[in-house]
Amino acid sequence: MRGMGWIVLGLALVAIPVASGDYYINLASQILIASIFAASLNLLVGYGGLPSLGHAAWLGLAAYVWAWLSLKAGLGQLATAPVALIATTLVAGLFGWISLRASGLGFLMLTLALSQVLWGTAYRWVAVTDGDNGLRGLVRPSPFGIDLNEPASFYYFTLLVTAMAFVLMALFVASPFGAALRGTRDQPRRMSALGHNVWLIRWITFVYSAFWGAVSGILFVYYNKYIHPASLSLTASAEGLLAVIAGGSATMAGPLVGAAIVLMLKNYVSGYIERWNMLLGFVFVFIVIFMPEGVVPGVRRLWSRWRSR
Repeated sequence: MRGMGWIVLGLALVAIPVASGDYYINLASQILIASIFAASLNLLVGYGGLPSLGHAAWLGLAAYVWAWLSLKAGLGQLATAPVALIATTLVAGLFGWISLRASGLGFLMLTLALSQVLWGTAYRWVAVTDGDNGLRGLVRPSPFGIDLNEPASFYYFTLLVTAMAFVLMALFVASPFGAALRGTRDQPRRMSALGHNVWLIRWITFVYSAFWGAVSGILFVYYNKYIHPASLSLTASAEGLLAVIAGGSATMAGPLVGAAIVLMLKNYVSGYIERWNMLLGFVFVFIVIFMPEGVVPGVRRLWSRWRSR
């Protein structure tokens, strides 16, 4: 049944450029990018039990490295994305080594503090980042001669990357390593007593989730052709965490649904209500009260209850 649902969703996503205009195509591209970001955070939050408030660091860092290499280093388009991903993953390895010295609230605060270091650097290192002005004048690449400036072509490119990301993350959590990761979430002391290296399992997951966060950052800067220090901010990390919680943590579909909720509220409600964040808060309060496990598990629960009747 779940497999059929994914097939239907895939067909609907493929049909979006055919059935809608450029505005909705661009909105769908934004949702896909945000869903990769939320899904990567979900590896930590849902499957690892490690809530983070610094995950936007990987999106912003990868975007800045790509933008700087493109604008100021003169590196070719073919090499910029891999170099940005490798650099971000290496920094994530160091930050993970520091953050995982603590757990629970300590881990949360360390991820927040380290991400604020990068955020402050982006604001103050004007010679590299142009400070509050951000890096401008970026150009989308043309992989295999495909012009990504067209909304439909960029959307299909993003959809392909998103599908690959979700498949690889699903294989990751379904593997024996994923089972060990869930064990460290539920019973870390027992897993340690059984001979598992709890710290190493969490560190590998931290780095792997940062890699996919960096992938979302590359797509983010491709889409906007501009990068600003706000992309590394606490607000950006909090929105990703809200998307995971709203959609349903420890599920693969949850981050996609949660990202869609956040992006549609930002794009639609902000056009009519100045303080749209307040309405966003009310929506999440409603979800937490009536579907505390998230929208996707909540809908499954209601569907099972209806079928049983």
